[in-house]
Amino acid sequence: MEFPMRINKFLAHQGYATRRSADALIEKGRVFINGKPSTLGQKVTEKDLVEIKDFDSTKFRYILYYKPRGVITHSPEEGEIDIITRIRKDHSITNVFPIGRLDKDSEGLILLTNDGRVTERILNPELGHEREYEVTVDKRVTQSLLNRLAKGVLIEGYLTKPAKALPNKGNDHAFIITLTEGKKHQVRRMCAAFGYQVQSLKRTRMLDFELRSLRPGAKYELTSREAKTFQTTLGLH
Repeated sequence: MEFPMRINKFLAHQGYATRRSADALIEKGRVFINGKPSTLGQKVTEKDLVEIKDFDSTKFRYILYYKPRGVITHSPEEGEIDIITRIRKDHSITNVFPIGRLDKDSEGLILLTNDGRVTERILNPELGHEREYEVTVDKRVTQSLLNRLAKGVLIEGYLTKPAKALPNKGNDHAFIITLTEGKKHQVRRMCAAFGYQVQSLKRTRMLDFELRSLRPGAKYELTSREAKTFQTTLGLH
């Protein structure tokens, strides 16, 4: 987001309302900036505290989805299928979108929601939210490889942030890595930098959410209590 920004655009970007409905909230005196009622057309910066009086956060949905291998996160090309198309047959799920992405050949946990406020709070690498992956490669995993992955890898001039890399017991061609950022094809490119090719990649955890017993293509919607805890964790209360 580029600041300063009109308050109605900010509210729309954060998923609170459309610009038109945001203007209606402002006219009703329900939007406050730094504790003072906002006005139509007023601009905000990233340092301003924006609040909506009597805002109903229960309208937001948070769905944990196990993206199967071969399914596109979004923007499929001809002959491909994306997550939203895959779940569209469930008429109870509408107007949700995926947070972040998993590439076509990867599988695992992804969050679907209609709450635009959480996008930046989850994906911003400066906030340090963890994502954990199970990785299988084409050669035996050494402790040297794990140490190098953990320290950060130089990829096309960018040094990845420090990570946690542990052996996957019982499989000497696999390991578990925990990242706090999500560059495009990051795990695959990190491995390739040391001559390893990824054979399979599964995201098993995002923040405190885990795949647990979910099967490919299955979903789990957070209860109202779980949703409230999640919102609190992200500083939305």
